[in-house]
Amino acid sequence: VGPEALSLWKSKSTFTSFGVFFLQMGWGDLGAFGEPSKETPNLDQMASEGMLFLDFYTANPLCSPSRAALLTGRLPVRNGFYTTNAHARNAYTPQDIVGGIPDSELLLPELLKKAGYINKIIGKWHLGHRPQFHPLKHGFDEWFGSPNCHFGPFDNRALPNIPVYRDWEMIGRYYEDFKIDLKTGEANLTQIYLQEALDFISKQQASQQPFFLYWAIDATHAPVYASKHFLGTSQRGLYGDAVREIDDSIGKILKHLQKLGISENTFVFFTSDNGAALISAPKEGGSNGRFLCGKQTTFEGGMREPAIAWWPGHIPAGGVSHQLGNVMDLFTTSLSLAGLQPPSDRQIDGIDLLPAILQGKLIDRPIFYYRGNEMMAVRVGLYKAHYWTWSNSWEEYSKGIDFCPGQNVSGVTTHTQEEHTTLPLLFHLGRDPGEKYPLSFASDEYQGAMERISVVVQQHKVTMVPGEPQLNVCDKAVMNWSPPGCEKLGKCLKPPKSDPKKCFWPH
Repeated sequence: VGPEALSLWKSKSTFTSFGVFFLQMGWGDLGAFGEPSKETPNLDQMASEGMLFLDFYTANPLCSPSRAALLTGRLPVRNGFYTTNAHARNAYTPQDIVGGIPDSELLLPELLKKAGYINKIIGKWHLGHRPQFHPLKHGFDEWFGSPNCHFGPFDNRALPNIPVYRDWEMIGRYYEDFKIDLKTGEANLTQIYLQEALDFISKQQASQQPFFLYWAIDATHAPVYASKHFLGTSQRGLYGDAVREIDDSIGKILKHLQKLGISENTFVFFTSDNGAALISAPKEGGSNGRFLCGKQTTFEGGMREPAIAWWPGHIPAGGVSHQLGNVMDLFTTSLSLAGLQPPSDRQIDGIDLLPAILQGKLIDRPIFYYRGNEMMAVRVGLYKAHYWTWSNSWEEYSKGIDFCPGQNVSGVTTHTQEEHTTLPLLFHLGRDPGEKYPLSFASDEYQGAMERISVVVQQHKVTMVPGEPQLNVCDKAVMNWSPPGCEKLGKCLKPPKSDPKKCFWPH
């Protein structure tokens, strides 16, 4: 960060703590981004008091790789959160995955510890559930949440219910000790996660301890849930109820920071791990606004995310930025605010956003859209070039699996993997944010834009050294049968015999 910006925040802060809200919501789910029901008053106020990022992206259209990217500042293909089992397949960390975040990766909380930070994760970890992947082995000091999403209920014979942890040990399981009513959608988990955040912030403020809070709850991930007080209150159904409760919770957290007098010492960022899951729509899926498709795809609806930066006394109120941002930038930006340098022994893909946030500068950088082991597209400026297109297979589509419902664009939303490396499909996202009208290959505009993009892609490929893929091997024996702490609760389950196999990733 430049000296002007650096002196600006140093002159007003004795320390800078960090809060990251990382949820599954679409670009079109917030009133500040144009959602017509205006049911997110607290997030909208957060935007009016801070800075709205209109061109902010995730690093992958699926949850696990995005979380790995945020915490390492590196593309999933570098940090290992991808598969080579099949070309351009999305993959995540289900219960039977053998892999997880490698010890060789340096996570943001590990580095913040060097500056005296206390780090807590609340909610979904999703970077591996075997003991070596535990978040407290990777820089976090506290954890309240689960290693996977709240799928189930399972029978604890063929599939175990997913555990909920407090720090090193499980304290129960979803659907057993932490109720989720699949008929009504009622669950009190968001309220529990809210209280965990408030208590953690109060404790650190009392001891004048800088902190990193990673609030990664999963209420908007199907099966969607909300507490009784919020059920039936939204015009948008159950999904809207969950969004309203999340909005209310974030409002309470921000007000708590203000009440404790530490809001000017706390940098807060809200964003999402992937676009809204349109496959769950309309009852349990969100909105990606005018963007094409949703979660699982590398179209704009799958990877462009709502994003808000909030830091009273530092970020000018009502700011709007067109800086191309990525969740990986939160890694580098947080280190910068803590006075730390990113690791120099590896390629870091995240950039420092402070010049954009504090000085209004625009930093020239590309956005790479990966799906598994393949670079599907790249954005440079307002131009986006697709080197491969694919929504999902005809086999899946015929079964009702659709990541782009009602959005078919001929030759773009393909149900087979279509290669365009010789003549990429090119869109101008300023004029055509919905990716409906590819530019003519013969036009001067196409030729000029592709000359610039080709140089960027070539430079990127020169530096690309893929990490060892972590999402290739599955084995039911490694599921959450007997997590630490199960003995005390009498909830240890007998695992089956180990039988590792290649994971099957259909899309």
